[in-house]
Amino acid sequence: MSGIWGKNLRVSIFGESHAPAIGIVIDGLPPGIELDMENIKFQMNRRAPGKSKMSTPRGEKDEFEILSGYFNGTTTGTPLACMIRNADKRSSDYENIRKTPRPGHADYTGFIKYAGFNDYRGGGHFSGRLTAPLVFAGAIAQQVLAGMGVVISAHAQSVAGIQDSRFEEVNVDKDLIERLKASELAAIDPAKGELMKSEILKAREELDSVGGVVECIAMGIPAGLGDPFFDSVESRLSGMLFSIPAVKGVEFGAGFEIANMRGSKANDEYVVREGRLSTKTNNNGGILGGITSGMPVVFRAAIKPTPSISQTQSSVDISSMKEVQLKVEGRHDPCIVPRAIPVVEAAAAIVILDMMLEGRQ
Repeated sequence: MSGIWGKNLRVSIFGESHAPAIGIVIDGLPPGIELDMENIKFQMNRRAPGKSKMSTPRGEKDEFEILSGYFNGTTTGTPLACMIRNADKRSSDYENIRKTPRPGHADYTGFIKYAGFNDYRGGGHFSGRLTAPLVFAGAIAQQVLAGMGVVISAHAQSVAGIQDSRFEEVNVDKDLIERLKASELAAIDPAKGELMKSEILKAREELDSVGGVVECIAMGIPAGLGDPFFDSVESRLSGMLFSIPAVKGVEFGAGFEIANMRGSKANDEYVVREGRLSTKTNNNGGILGGITSGMPVVFRAAIKPTPSISQTQSSVDISSMKEVQLKVEGRHDPCIVPRAIPVVEAAAAIVILDMMLEGRQ
């Protein structure tokens, strides 16, 4: 089981979607950090379900309980453990999939991997529910990074084929960052955000789902982080991002579009801006040779449509090996993108803080 990640900041998640609780242990946090509990609650609420018709009606408030590593208002430097209880469970909704894997889910692969002993209720340990502890850890990481001058922001760059504007390559206005964090869908262009919302609600009415792309930018990262070849910034960020359920693709800077450019256009030419070395463009996403260049790190994560849909689909009863028709029960998101935005921010923050702590401990 690969439930532990990190070199300097190590995180370990535990729990299942319908277990009594889920949680995370964070090892490597420096001592003496005064945690902003209100900000952590705000970040958790951004990911929490049940806020609108664009998400599952499952009523989890994602209230967290810190069990260790925090004393007299500051971190102690020892492992910080957090638990989030699962309050709104309807496990009976999943009895019909015990031997009938849902298309697009990890039911079958989990059954094979764990010899049938896996917890299938709500997806068990494979569920997006496990991203709640990541957001908790990410909220703390973002607070520490803010003290180092690093700011992270994400938005819905596309949903159901509707394209929002992209972040500016070199800098992002702080007022825009605050507006995005206060928005459920977090679109740079509010008009595009309304169109995205309409498509999500339309998919819900049609018992279907849609996917999209989350774009993220991290500003203020100094040059020189990352180790080629196998510990490059892209490698470490991608590894964490692909741990998020539903992420099926990651690209940096211009991404796949760079393959269609000539070198004269793809290269980020150097200039002096406000007395510092900078670049005219940021097609390489702030990373060269696997090492940060000092420019904003920009990447995008492709989020697949929610696999749980209420339409009848084909499956197989693995106990009899007969083809059957399956209709998924339960409560599900018609689009994961809105709730994935704070998760992507959190994942990026955990990785960047892990790299920033290199040599500090």
